[in-house]
Amino acid sequence: MNRLPRGTAAALLGLSLALLGTGVAHAAPAAAVTPAAAEDARVRLQLPAPTGKYAVGRDTLHLVDRSRTDPWVPEAGARELMVTMYYPARPGGGRTAPYMTKAEAQAFIDDRELNGAVSAATLSGTRTHARPGAAPVRGKHPLVVLSPGFTVNRATLTLLAEELASQGYVVAAVDHAYESVGTAFPGGRLLDCASCEQIKPGGYGVVPPGRAKDVSFLLDRLLADRHPAWRHARVIDRTRIGMAGHSIGGASAMSTMARDERVLAGANLDGSFMEPVPAEGLGGRPYLLLGTGGDDPSWNRDWPLLDGWKRWISVTGSGHFTFTDIPVLADQLGLLPPDEPLTGKRSQEITRAYVTAFFDQHLKGLDRKLLDGPAPEHPEVVFQSKG
Repeated sequence: MNRLPRGTAAALLGLSLALLGTGVAHAAPAAAVTPAAAEDARVRLQLPAPTGKYAVGRDTLHLVDRSRTDPWVPEAGARELMVTMYYPARPGGGRTAPYMTKAEAQAFIDDRELNGAVSAATLSGTRTHARPGAAPVRGKHPLVVLSPGFTVNRATLTLLAEELASQGYVVAAVDHAYESVGTAFPGGRLLDCASCEQIKPGGYGVVPPGRAKDVSFLLDRLLADRHPAWRHARVIDRTRIGMAGHSIGGASAMSTMARDERVLAGANLDGSFMEPVPAEGLGGRPYLLLGTGGDDPSWNRDWPLLDGWKRWISVTGSGHFTFTDIPVLADQLGLLPPDEPLTGKRSQEITRAYVTAFFDQHLKGLDRKLLDGPAPEHPEVVFQSKG
């Protein structure tokens, strides 16, 4: 399994989008139009519509933890987070929320050396389905926190966030300051990946514990009895909280559970355990491993230590970024890497189905047979181990 966004995983992501841009560029003479311009003229990227019964609302929060100094840039002062809240909303019209800012999109493109393959306008303009400021559905809903892979923006988990919200969950997607190549913060700031230059090879184990602190602070602010950080915090059921993440964000779900008993269930989307599972386990709480099927030594090492309900599921034909928005957007531009035969459509269908089923079973108490074993509608899915 590819884990770290830099190196092999970054090369795969870059190859994916670079190949896509090249394919589009061949559709027009180079002298007449640049690849990015050709792509812009032909493609309006969009995410698949959520399948749940609810419309989706969206808010954005900027949180400052004044009890902690930022671990990567101490001179910046207090630790900051950007959080996108997705939630079940009442039906209504109006514009949908932007995918990411143009500055964030350009930072992503620059980091992957994709200039000329896809433009910031096209990437940032990807059509979403959440409406800013929509009125929430009444009642109490479980909360799921989402943490992205190292160096990538929280926007890359949008399709999963929108799906969960449409199914009746409140979702908090978190950007951890200085851990992506570009995240927009208030005041016109675009924070880069300062941590990328500080972490030495083999030193990524410091990231999940730091993210665990971020998530616990986020929960403190969302669940505060007085003046919670989110205006609709009353719709969160504080007794039903889960966390999922991609790559190091998935590993961070375990690290958070090890430190915060409020998180009752965790899902790891193709992330190595940079920090080992505690010897005493996770107090019997459920945990899902959903990955590429490669031989990850940390999963083999820590599987016996997961002491609650657990599944280890691999997806044939998948790549490290299968469990994010990337394959969906890549397919719309024309090509996927030749060694990643799973289509964008199948990638998102499998990811949304299994992650939603996991939280349905463990946060809503619904019996989801999809988690019991192979299903004919998902022949790519292989159950490696159950517990």
